[in-house]
Amino acid sequence: MSERPGLALRAKELDAADELAPLRERFVLDDVVYLDGNSLGALPVNVPDRVADVVRRQWGELRIRSWEESGWWTAPERIGDRIAPLVGAAPGQIVVGDSTSVNVFKALVAAVRMADAGRDELLVDATTFPTDGYIAESAARMTGRTLRPVTPAELPGALSDRTAAVLLNHVDYRSGRLHDLPGLTAAIHASGALAVWDLCHSAGALPVGLDEHGVDMAVGCTYKYLNGGPGSPAYLYVRRELQDRFDSPLPGWTSHAEPFAMSSAYAPAPGAVRGRTGTPDILSMLALEAALEVWDGVSVDAVRAKSLALTDFFLECVTAYTEPGRVECVTPGPHAERGSQIALRCSDAGEVMKRLIERGVVGDFRHPDVLRFGFTPLYVGFADTERAARLLGELLTG
Repeated sequence: MSERPGLALRAKELDAADELAPLRERFVLDDVVYLDGNSLGALPVNVPDRVADVVRRQWGELRIRSWEESGWWTAPERIGDRIAPLVGAAPGQIVVGDSTSVNVFKALVAAVRMADAGRDELLVDATTFPTDGYIAESAARMTGRTLRPVTPAELPGALSDRTAAVLLNHVDYRSGRLHDLPGLTAAIHASGALAVWDLCHSAGALPVGLDEHGVDMAVGCTYKYLNGGPGSPAYLYVRRELQDRFDSPLPGWTSHAEPFAMSSAYAPAPGAVRGRTGTPDILSMLALEAALEVWDGVSVDAVRAKSLALTDFFLECVTAYTEPGRVECVTPGPHAERGSQIALRCSDAGEVMKRLIERGVVGDFRHPDVLRFGFTPLYVGFADTERAARLLGELLTG
């Protein structure tokens, strides 16, 4: 389908007025329209040299001295404090390390251990990313609780004095639906339970407000909108008021109050440090620290505003460039219910995405019939958005 001058012109004007447009230069990009940052963020330009320094100088020359002289030992908390403002948390409440799955396990078991003995039920988002469900099921078995999957819409009616803790996703990974973190957290607290949130698809894309809304614990990955690189370490948030009660099911030596005393008896360190487990993954961790520098001077509110503008414009372009009924948007229209992605249902989605990627538009496919497009406002522009919709239209009518 040929370019529509009106949409192309509007895209050019929107890009010219975009205050975040210069941030694109902070990333290694080419002429591909990259709409898969909700799976793996683009490489920040400063990361390769930083990693080279870590390998060649810090590891190669300083060797073991780098645990102290290069700040390796304190990296999990230091980097946690870099992430904190992006999720609305004060310093001293986030520790970086391990994977999202491991941190979900820590948070859920710790939450159950904090709950009253009579609270024998664990609720989990029935629409969650599979790993969260697997971990929740294992945590329930280990702690002698019953696991009950419920949708976020069903949650308020499912809460009771039996509920120990609830695990929810802030943004649904398939549809891009944004769930009501403030309202659901308040409902969970009103029932006397603890709220654990998975922020994988929201951190770095929209305001979260962990402290403001009284979230108890939260976990998230760093390789999506935070651009930390493939397999970069995840993070764990524990609200300050709960830290002295946080009883980790994985009390590794680096979370000990005196790790180098090598005591046979475990004594947890104070604060966020007790969320640590084993020796930090320094190479990935310091790559993440470098990647987070792209956020210097960037407002999360401005990122959210651009995200909504991009996804609005994409939907407008898709409507203009595709035949009626050829695709169905499964992402909610209202801004209050939308994350930073658009999911389109399409009967031949797998083949369509393969052909889109061949033509220079990279999104992804979710079984069985969903085309998923992630919009990372730090480096995606409006011309990218128009081009992606136009090429999609051409493939669907070809």
